[in-house]
Amino acid sequence: MEIASSPSFFPFLETSFPAVFEVWAAILRLWVGGVLVIYALRASFGFFPNTGMPVQSVAGTADYMERFGWKPGMFWAWLSTINNLVGGAMLAAGLLTRPVALTCALLLFLSAFHHIKDGFFSNQNGFEHYALWGFCALFFVFYGGGPYSLDQLFNLFI
Repeated sequence: MEIASSPSFFPFLETSFPAVFEVWAAILRLWVGGVLVIYALRASFGFFPNTGMPVQSVAGTADYMERFGWKPGMFWAWLSTINNLVGGAMLAAGLLTRPVALTCALLLFLSAFHHIKDGFFSNQNGFEHYALWGFCALFFVFYGGGPYSLDQLFNLFI
């Protein structure tokens, strides 16, 4: 696969990036999936207390979502929790990468759309954070798990 590049301040990196693209894609996949798992553990199961999370249980997440118009809150709380916990772990491992990344991206973009009314910036409850993570997940819908994934190991070319 040939990757086009634009002029760089560091020309020596231009020739090395295509050679390590798959490694960087695997690192990004591990990071995105891992962060989704950590977010679910924090928001729905109370891991990492005292980190500023307003809710720390599935019931708390459901109440929070209900207050902001996601009804029924318990449905959306469990959908989000399972998607982030199970889907994030599968994404990190590169297992069924494309369909899992699609569900992650869809829920993240749905959250981003919901927060448009709050503006752009995430510290003001805006859509920035959700859109950023949605685009990161969307990358794997198109790229797949890559050569360093369970998809590759099991020949799952989906």
